[in-house]
Amino acid sequence: MTGAVINKRRIAIAVARKDLTIEWNSRILVNQVAPFAAIVMVLFAFALDNDGILLRVAPGLVWLATLFSMLVVVQRSFTVESADGALDALRVAGVDMGAIFVGKAVALMVQLFVLELMLVATAVVLYGVEMTLAGFCEAIVTLVVATIGLGSVGTLYGGLAAGARGRETLLPLLLLPAVAPVLIGATRATEAAFGSGGATVSEGWPWIGLLLVFAVLFSAVGTVAFGPLVDE
Repeated sequence: MTGAVINKRRIAIAVARKDLTIEWNSRILVNQVAPFAAIVMVLFAFALDNDGILLRVAPGLVWLATLFSMLVVVQRSFTVESADGALDALRVAGVDMGAIFVGKAVALMVQLFVLELMLVATAVVLYGVEMTLAGFCEAIVTLVVATIGLGSVGTLYGGLAAGARGRETLLPLLLLPAVAPVLIGATRATEAAFGSGGATVSEGWPWIGLLLVFAVLFSAVGTVAFGPLVDE
């Protein structure tokens, strides 16, 4: 039993390292995804052009930009796997698909977390967000918990859409409704962290608890369902 767990852990680490190495070498996140997300934030600043409105909607804009960018990252992750048949080869070789799911999810989480930190910093600079120390701590916890949920569900639906025709348009249709609970919870928790609309820090912790439930649920379901969904 212990040997099987160690083997799964090694597989997950190897997959995560592989995905992050590909990203490090290609710099897609830095050269394409991050500028895209920043442009989205800047365009919203020009479109709304009101400090009060921008401060009120800043949390939602951060997470909308994250979701749009996540679509690009997920599609790229599975396009690389599909192009050379790596995922099929691993499946035929009998490699544990749950471990593959964990590895790819962790790699996606790392990339999303870096992106989210940049977006929060952009909101602080562009929208005039001012956080207390307690708000900053709450924002970091929100990013961590929400990222686990987004990484898990993104990997699950990315694997499901990878082998389908028209996956570029299918993935948003599958993914965006599934992450709606995370979007709502993360936005509300971030509002409390930012103090938007007079929200207090204490109002955000129940939403973080809800995000934690979704993160655990998505992670558990993804680990079990990833293999059968990819097989289909």
